[in-house]
Amino acid sequence: MNVSDAPAEAPQGLTSGFAGSSGYADRMTPLYAGKLMPGVQVETLRSTHRAFPVRVIRRGGIVTPFVYAQTPIEDFTIKANGREYDLYDYVFRNRVAGLLIQRRGEVLHERYELGLQPDTRWVSMSMAKSISTTLLGAAIQDGHIGGVEDMLTDYLPELKGGGYDGVSIRHLLQMTSGVRWDDEHVDPQSERRHMLKLQIAQKPGEILRYMASLPRVADPGTRWNYSTGETHVVGALVHAATGKWLSDYLSEKIWSRLGMEQDACWWLESPGGLEVAGSGVSATLRDYARFGQFAMGDGTIAGERILPEGWMAEAGSARIVGGERRDYGYMWWVVPDASGSLADGAFSARGIFGQYMYINPKRGLLIAVLSSRAKPRGSEVILDNDFFNSAVEALTAHD
Repeated sequence: MNVSDAPAEAPQGLTSGFAGSSGYADRMTPLYAGKLMPGVQVETLRSTHRAFPVRVIRRGGIVTPFVYAQTPIEDFTIKANGREYDLYDYVFRNRVAGLLIQRRGEVLHERYELGLQPDTRWVSMSMAKSISTTLLGAAIQDGHIGGVEDMLTDYLPELKGGGYDGVSIRHLLQMTSGVRWDDEHVDPQSERRHMLKLQIAQKPGEILRYMASLPRVADPGTRWNYSTGETHVVGALVHAATGKWLSDYLSEKIWSRLGMEQDACWWLESPGGLEVAGSGVSATLRDYARFGQFAMGDGTIAGERILPEGWMAEAGSARIVGGERRDYGYMWWVVPDASGSLADGAFSARGIFGQYMYINPKRGLLIAVLSSRAKPRGSEVILDNDFFNSAVEALTAHD
């Protein structure tokens, strides 16, 4: 057995525990339902690697230091809800645990709250989706996958005969497969909650078999439908094409080469099984910011191209689906500016309970946010996109 597959003690404080260790697995259903009290939720979000088996994402041997501004930014005006707030409001009212703001390679603000420390790993939730599709781009650059117009079933023949017949990799990346899915976390009858039950059950291959069983309800490319299940298919695709686990491929191509401070880890569907590609990466605030820098730089490291040229611009671009603009790319969210314009090319990875990597290439602005909010979605007082756009206005006004 490969050492990274084994549910054993991992380096730097990471443990690959089985579901149920220390009772953390029992917290997963109430967590997703938004039914944990604040202190328990914070402890859960920083300890999710104890709920399920994980695979370690290993860092390299050299840490790339941040450059800090001589005069840090302590406050600025945030315009939201027809009102003006300040940075204290955003952190306090949105239950922000970690905030890092970087401009053109210089850290302007770094803050830790709710017991978070620089070396604390915090679960990414759906930011993992953006990491997974980035790995798919790397697999194309490496020649393991021909391109986004390839048919999904060419790589995953076990999906033939079901809703994914005739679905291209591009359709999958854009969540326009047309396969039925309800991603409502608080509805115990949704497909998303059924996927969580399968993850808790820890039976190898069950999630992909479930995806193969789902019916098609629209023609591919005609309807956008947010689906965590689709990201699990992305993970299975990358594994099938490269022959490598997502964690190992992420370490090899990116994590070990970006000067990360800590090993990270990724939830598994079962001991030694596939990563849960749509969620469950745990890493530090600074290392999420380093991944954001990689995305802002269009996927190059030390002059070497890891992603196809222009991949991140494509991954962070809006689409017309069914005659409507969808501000969603390859599992990255498009962020219009305060006027609704897309001219900055800004995009973000985001996860429930308030996890974000905001990337604005034109302005050179990167913001990483880790939070512990009351409900999976909709419990923030200040919309995060309003915060990001206010940061753009306040910090790049003299561009």
